[in-house]
Amino acid sequence: MRFSREDDEFRGEIAAWLAANVPAELRGAGGPGREHEAFAQRLAWNRRLAAAGWTCLGWPAAYGGHDATLAQQVIFYEEYARSRAPARVAVVGEELLGPTLIAFGTPEQRRRFLPPIAAVEELWCQGYSEPGAGSDLAAVATTAVRDGGEWVINGQKVWTSLAHVADWCFVLARTVPDPASPGGHPSGLVGSGPPSPLATGTPRRRRSAGLSYLLVPMDQPGVTVRPIRQLTGTSEFNEVFFDGARTPAENVVGAPGDGWRIARATLECERGAGMLGQQVGFRRELGELVDSTRQSGRENEPLLRDRLAMAWIGLEVMRAYALDTLGEPAPGEPPRTGAEPSVLKALWSRWHQALGELAMDVRGASSMVGVTTEGADDLDAWQRLYLFGRAETIYGGSDEIQRNIIATRALGLPRQARP
Repeated sequence: MRFSREDDEFRGEIAAWLAANVPAELRGAGGPGREHEAFAQRLAWNRRLAAAGWTCLGWPAAYGGHDATLAQQVIFYEEYARSRAPARVAVVGEELLGPTLIAFGTPEQRRRFLPPIAAVEELWCQGYSEPGAGSDLAAVATTAVRDGGEWVINGQKVWTSLAHVADWCFVLARTVPDPASPGGHPSGLVGSGPPSPLATGTPRRRRSAGLSYLLVPMDQPGVTVRPIRQLTGTSEFNEVFFDGARTPAENVVGAPGDGWRIARATLECERGAGMLGQQVGFRRELGELVDSTRQSGRENEPLLRDRLAMAWIGLEVMRAYALDTLGEPAPGEPPRTGAEPSVLKALWSRWHQALGELAMDVRGASSMVGVTTEGADDLDAWQRLYLFGRAETIYGGSDEIQRNIIATRALGLPRQARP
């Protein structure tokens, strides 16, 4: 990826706007493990961004976006991170569901859902993971059956970020029985239809077959949200229970049973241009850790110097890889394998987790001592980074799953045999 003169002008425009508009009291608020911070103020800020035209940059103009190039999207995320603007609250809708509906939604779904996302009037969460289906989404057990003009949903989701503030959830649910469960639930209309052919010895299908991608309102009697308290003491993740929850029949994206393809497309959106902004934040943290090492008088210790140098090298590798693989391959370059997002996820999650461990080693024994703020036990930034970082190689696709994808798609190795 190369940046043109027009891109440089765009960078100057967004940097100047952010410098003049980011509220001082919100700078740095709401990062990973701190999503609870100043939520109402961050919501107002996100709506201000939308009103100024700084949301949905990559969406087509026909759907309320700005037709920004990939380079311009990268620039926005980088400058947003450099300005220390607060974490946005509408990311799931804007960056995950919005592009998915643009690609796969019906005209009616786009008209209904895209404008409130662009205006930050409706917030979304992602209903993928379950207690028995974390990174293995093909094992989803939440069910949805047709009852006249509605889908009726039963099951449990877990690790659902910001479900407690979301208006809607896009839910991956099984609308056709799981091939691995011959006595599985019925599909079709409630109380009608022939027995499942899976119970009569028909050939096994892929486990991902029969999943559907549903848009489900959260504010209804059949939905219960329970917070999950993290090591950091915060509760941005949740359990979500669907007990006869309902959504109109037209709120299925794509055809019923085609949810696996739609869900994978959403995951690919999750690892897009925003990764470059994330890495700006990583660079700031590394710089602060270097300063902390100097202040502690340990900057000349060979092992620490070596680890800090390796962290800097790893960050440069991540940026180069992201810039090289986000766009389409240049003429003469080999085609993409589809494993590139998995490589990037494995790189950044391991890197950031290791940075938290390095910070604890730099601080030594003092890293084990809590701090007190206004009479309540709290964590400082490095302790929070270390504790929250334990989850980074799990959420968004575990390291094991990413390595399997890299092995099969990029290296051509055989798939792991399943029992």
